[in-house]
Amino acid sequence: MLLFNVFCGNQAASFSAVFPVASHLAMHIPDGFLSLPVSLATWLIAIALIAICLNKVQGDYQERAVPLMGVCAAFIFAAQMINFPIPGGTSGHLLGGTLAGVLLGPWAGSLVMTVVFIVQAVLFQDGGITVLGANIFNMGLVGTFGGYFVYETIRKALGWNSWRGIGTGTAIASWVSVFVASLLCAVQLALSGTIALPIALSAMASWHVMIGIGEAVITTIAIGYVYRTRPDLLYKPPRSTTVAKTPVPR
Repeated sequence: MLLFNVFCGNQAASFSAVFPVASHLAMHIPDGFLSLPVSLATWLIAIALIAICLNKVQGDYQERAVPLMGVCAAFIFAAQMINFPIPGGTSGHLLGGTLAGVLLGPWAGSLVMTVVFIVQAVLFQDGGITVLGANIFNMGLVGTFGGYFVYETIRKALGWNSWRGIGTGTAIASWVSVFVASLLCAVQLALSGTIALPIALSAMASWHVMIGIGEAVITTIAIGYVYRTRPDLLYKPPRSTTVAKTPVPR
């Protein structure tokens, strides 16, 4: 089965025999897996949120953020090419929504993720074109917005200017963003009649619990490096870095 090979690899025969329908489930939804109403709904939501993001970025962001957006997009795109194995013959890779949100904020971060998923779908056939709205919504928008606001909440609770707050918030938000996005994907597949909801939720949740751990580790390491070397590059950086750059009155 082509979809089986694409999403799970050649070693997943044993899993497919036990769980034949769920074996092709993945976060990047291919063409033909969503019904027209679900595809149109996710396209409309994605386009509306992208328009809001563009408006916010144009109004709130400085020109210095543009190069960082390009670097962040390139890093996430390259990091998504690296897959780590998951038991059962499948694999996972970095999504990067929380990483983009922590570095750029939810608005610019969502735009970066949108560009990444468009390039993947158009040039590498990683996810379908007709369902691109759903993939952008699940991983690029919900993953980034949801991940950032979980991160921000935890950072405020544990210490806005401390690595304890930043690191813990990054790790938890990264895991949550992946897990929630996978559940949304399962619901969309079920609403489209592609697979029964209990099977979809069970399959997506079981794999993405583990994939989310990998996401948390990679994202926390990346943000930790930025925190140690250039904390001023973080969106809403620790206060000590901003205060240090304030001119001393004479």
